[in-house]
Amino acid sequence: MTRCAVLGSPIAHSLSPAMHRAAYAALGLDWRYDAFEVEENELRGFVASLGDDVRGLSLTMPLKRVALDLVDTVDPVAELIGAANTMLFEPDGSRSAHNTDVPGLVNAFAEQGITAAESAVVIGGGATAASTLAALRGMKVTDVTVVVRDVAKAERLLDLAAELGLRTSVADFSQVEQIGGFDLCVSTLPGGAVDPWAEHFAAVAPVVFDVAYHPWPTRLAIAAHRIGTELLNGLDLLVHQATLQVEMMTGRSPAPLAAMRAAAREELGDREPA
Repeated sequence: MTRCAVLGSPIAHSLSPAMHRAAYAALGLDWRYDAFEVEENELRGFVASLGDDVRGLSLTMPLKRVALDLVDTVDPVAELIGAANTMLFEPDGSRSAHNTDVPGLVNAFAEQGITAAESAVVIGGGATAASTLAALRGMKVTDVTVVVRDVAKAERLLDLAAELGLRTSVADFSQVEQIGGFDLCVSTLPGGAVDPWAEHFAAVAPVVFDVAYHPWPTRLAIAAHRIGTELLNGLDLLVHQATLQVEMMTGRSPAPLAAMRAAAREELGDREPA
């Protein structure tokens, strides 16, 4: 039996098993997909221990950077971002690393008919923010404002933005009231982190993408809905990046997006308090 899995720490919350298993069922594949708790210093040994029956791995934090050192080839997006969320095992024994977060975000916007914009504000300065910058550049965005807690720690993100050809400014949360007038707003922070500024960010752009998805709705989502701002959430990104992983791992395209989204929603529903 061909096997795939998701690795990371913590991993119990991952929706990947539900989505990938739903995809296998819809595609008629007798494949297995598991979840393993793996720390950064354990990844090398874990990968080395795998058998020939493993086709692919989905990687979550904190493994996205260290994975690049364990493969033979890295796709251009993963190399640019410095992070991979997918590892493929080829029949010849080689390994490759890929990033489906970036095209997944582009596809999530495209599903809502949003394929291009001029300006965006990105809230947060971590790995998801880096993927967001690359995705926005792919959507022809040219001007970006990044809002972070500590401007001094945004140097790596600014370097990436420069490499992408983005005109970028950085602000901290003390400057929030001066920020507005964008085409898109993307919050890459965990649910609740934007709460003190939710009302403001809900109104800075006609489209808000909140990458949080559980618990849902966030305060930002509630504020956006109240004033009629178009809203996307992290489940949209999660499903779209997972469909690309399924296509890479199985060689079957298109992946069953609807079945995977339904499985993710059902899993989240099961986690809601009674």
